[in-house]
Amino acid sequence: MKNSLLVMVMVLFAALSMQAQVNPTSSQDSIVFDKMAHDYGTIVQGSDGNCEFKFVNKGKAPIILNEVKASCGCTSPDWTRTPVAPGETGTIKVAYNTNIAGAFNKTVTVNSNAKNTPVILLIKGIVTAKQ
Repeated sequence: MKNSLLVMVMVLFAALSMQAQVNPTSSQDSIVFDKMAHDYGTIVQGSDGNCEFKFVNKGKAPIILNEVKASCGCTSPDWTRTPVAPGETGTIKVAYNTNIAGAFNKTVTVNSNAKNTPVILLIKGIVTAKQ
């Protein structure tokens, strides 16, 4: 009786250990960005406020970007609107309104059908007044 109980406990322990080794944030069926943040540094008012985030579909099914939303109206995203096949790349272009002087720290939230959704991208910098 003790032996069978010991065997059952060992089997249960082994099963739990194997399950714990599965990585839920693996790149399978996920969207992987080349960078998660873009720092404009210090720029002059009215400068080019555009940047681009590239991503790769690391999954086995096409990725569709359902919604790409900026944290405020001073930031406008434009993104790949067609499904991105496995292994292929897509882009999210972000334009920040540099007519607003001061420091900024904004986010762009990317919702898709990937397992690791949502993804939050960051843009930041300091816009100095034109002399």
